[in-house]
Amino acid sequence: MTLKLGLPSKGRLMEKAFDWFSGRGIEMRRSGNDREYAAEAGTAGLTVMLMSAGEIPRELAAGRIHLGVTGSDLVRDRIPAWDQAVEELAELGFGFADLVIAVPAAWVDVETLDDLDAAAADFRSGHGHRLRIATKYHRLVRDFLREAGVADYRLVDSQGATEATVRHLTAEAIADITSTGETLRANHLKPLTDGLIHRSQAVLFRARGAIWGDAERAELERLKGVLGI
Repeated sequence: MTLKLGLPSKGRLMEKAFDWFSGRGIEMRRSGNDREYAAEAGTAGLTVMLMSAGEIPRELAAGRIHLGVTGSDLVRDRIPAWDQAVEELAELGFGFADLVIAVPAAWVDVETLDDLDAAAADFRSGHGHRLRIATKYHRLVRDFLREAGVADYRLVDSQGATEATVRHLTAEAIADITSTGETLRANHLKPLTDGLIHRSQAVLFRARGAIWGDAERAELERLKGVLGI
């Protein structure tokens, strides 16, 4: 019996995921050429499937893979009622990034969410339309701002360099991930002091909706023992 494991297909996330499993006794390596998106695990219990980090939440939610490694931010944003669809098995200790609300550094009177709410109301009054916040994380940002009582804004989708949208005049503020803050500063943006939406890292998830018969559950328990989780 083998379980399907989705891993990031390239970059440091893939390398770190390989290292995490290899450091716990399950060797990982790519097979074929780089364009084949294929990998092998040093155990008969896993079939490794390489895919983009953004695809893994979808495949977990659909139950097409049993296990997956991806960012906790992506799972929370892309899977409605995510904790009913997946289970966190282990935080992996890499891929750290903070999802934050950031505004132009020139907005000297806007430091908090309350300030942003007031600025958004003033913006709508003065411009006749709502303040735009560019983001890739619509569900997380909308829920966060609703709980904070921020109104008079609208989210605009960003699939490119979100930090540049303010400079390009396609948004007035952003919600995006940052590791060091350097990119925000380079684009003359600052995070709100209480604007941390989610502190993300790579996590090993189990798909609750995958096929989990006796054989699959037994194999999962064996793997958990090997991995020490």
